[in-house]
Amino acid sequence: MVLQPAVEKWSGKIAEVAIGSAGSPGIIKVGGQEALPFLFPEGKIPNAPRVAFEIWDVNPSDWPPELCTAWGESLKDPFTWAGACAKIYQAQALCLRLVGAHPDYGNRSGADVAKLAAGIAQKIGLPMIIIGCGDNEKDNAVLPVVSEALKGRQCLIGCATQDNYKTLTAACLADGHSIIAESPIDINIAKQLNILISDMGLPLERIVIDPTTGALGYGLEYAYSIMERARLAALSGDRTVASPFICFVGHEAWKAKEAKVCPEQGIVWEAMTAAALLQAGADILVMRHPAAIEKVKKHIEKLMNPKEE
Repeated sequence: MVLQPAVEKWSGKIAEVAIGSAGSPGIIKVGGQEALPFLFPEGKIPNAPRVAFEIWDVNPSDWPPELCTAWGESLKDPFTWAGACAKIYQAQALCLRLVGAHPDYGNRSGADVAKLAAGIAQKIGLPMIIIGCGDNEKDNAVLPVVSEALKGRQCLIGCATQDNYKTLTAACLADGHSIIAESPIDINIAKQLNILISDMGLPLERIVIDPTTGALGYGLEYAYSIMERARLAALSGDRTVASPFICFVGHEAWKAKEAKVCPEQGIVWEAMTAAALLQAGADILVMRHPAAIEKVKKHIEKLMNPKEE
């Protein structure tokens, strides 16, 4: 007797979001799936998940030594750091975190960080993800300036929250960027925030969800279940949650005490966190250690090219 695999077909699909200057060879697309992660018989999966290298506008002095050693002196200069990502590690995208704009970490002006972001975008030429400093008041002052400086480059900018989304949404709408909508591991808040942003005129096709995941061993299973529920709802036809996911893997993984035991364990901790989130539906993984990124890129390639048994 021949066993037939159970194949489920879905009525919905995930929105496809492009990052990078229109017409540029470096442009990347995420989303567009018509099936659950890597279940190719169930529907089209046109775009592979992407990995973005996280860089900071200042020297990340609070990173563990195991991670800093991997980058060496390049951490002191964002341009050198970005160049290493592109030339040495063939980065697909960069995620610039504007920590230096935070009132407690330099309080840099919007003009300063905008000049830096535009300079990196011009010099390196990779698709850019821009993340604010995390202080809502300062981000509202800085991110619109950065958005305008990067106008036409079709960046992904975040993070918008339920209580602080209007200023950033207006900036992305005016300058042609996409937005990251951050929700605290809650499918209902994610849905509501997408609705609020789209009500301001930004299309759902320009929204990426940050479900604020944890790391391996730190609430990852709960984050996984929320992402899975959102993806099932989207594929069942709910367009309000049919956005690609972005997961800040490095930010979470390197906070775990287990990641700091030794360099090898930290690399594995980050890579395993990323591997789990890929199965949950992650479309963009923002990572830190180049060795972990290399492992995950190879893993993605195998997942996207399954061999017949």
